[in-house]
Amino acid sequence: MFAIKRIINKFFLLFLIAFLSCNPNKEEKGFYNQKFSDVIKESRKELAVFKQINYVPSISIAVSLNGELIWSEAYGLASTDLDVPATRKTKYRIGAISEVLTALTYNILTEQGKLNPDSLVHSYLPEFKGKVFDLPLKYLANQSSGIRPENMNEIKWSAYGNSIETGLILFENDTLLFEPGLYQLPSIFNYNLLGAVIQKAENKKFAEVVNKVVLDTLGLTNTVPDNPFITIKNRPDFFDHNYVSQVINASTKDLSYKLPSRGYLSTVDDLIKLGNAFLYSDYISDTIKIKTFRVDEFPGEPSNWANGWFIVDNNTGYKIYGSRGSEVGGGAGLLIYPEQNFVITILTNVTDDSNSIPIFKIANLFLEKINKEK
Repeated sequence: MFAIKRIINKFFLLFLIAFLSCNPNKEEKGFYNQKFSDVIKESRKELAVFKQINYVPSISIAVSLNGELIWSEAYGLASTDLDVPATRKTKYRIGAISEVLTALTYNILTEQGKLNPDSLVHSYLPEFKGKVFDLPLKYLANQSSGIRPENMNEIKWSAYGNSIETGLILFENDTLLFEPGLYQLPSIFNYNLLGAVIQKAENKKFAEVVNKVVLDTLGLTNTVPDNPFITIKNRPDFFDHNYVSQVINASTKDLSYKLPSRGYLSTVDDLIKLGNAFLYSDYISDTIKIKTFRVDEFPGEPSNWANGWFIVDNNTGYKIYGSRGSEVGGGAGLLIYPEQNFVITILTNVTDDSNSIPIFKIANLFLEKINKEK
């Protein structure tokens, strides 16, 4: 009898552990400031419509005002096969927002005297002889190097066990499309090459440098490189669209070759911290904060892009610093409204081909309320 009771207790304990591990607590699922309950209710409707129309498996959102988190919530399933709900800790692919991390690392190392913007790429990577390596670092950082954009095959390159260095072979024998510094032409190759320089200068893996210089210092503990060969806690399943726009399981991708430009995972809470760091952190110097959002002038054509951010004044008169990321299996948006001290981010686990995440619409709902209460 005693043995049977012990077995029953053991099974009950295992069931309880499994139940707790599969059912996130209320705080993990969502948090909000009741003062904003009305606008949050309206925003939830917008998210519900977006999720339903686009068949989005899961979506997470976070919002802060004056450096304080006022809403963070997740909807849907991180894994549809296993029926695992998304939480605030779900780590999504953030695509081009990875460039914000790379640019910040570059600017901090430059301020510390460890990198020289006027030094040639060749001086850090002498083993590469192509024309694309015979240019100053500063043109990589501001996307005006003349290196061509990636093509569709390179975007979807699926070689496994690759690295930042092996990714350089995709363009190492190319010629430059124009004289460096003439105008901006975004390309993942600019930031991938900058990442290769960073790790060579520091004699450490790129991810280790970013961890030390940015992530650990700013407390971004849930921002990590994606890696298909290891188990990453709270990483969701990834989804894509087929030729008739149906949502399907995304093919497995090794993003290591473009880690500096597209390869990171993060949570909405971490991205809120990142946005607020540019507003409030003493670790990021005022010089870097100004430089990060200063648009360089080019003789070829005007620009509104700098250091992984687009800088705009929209039709409502707000100044906005924004970053958007679409990668296979992920969609991401991060906006900073510096004059209102307002930050918002939305992440999904399906490719955002149409740039349809309703981040601006929801931001405006909050800003209308904030402005009315001033």
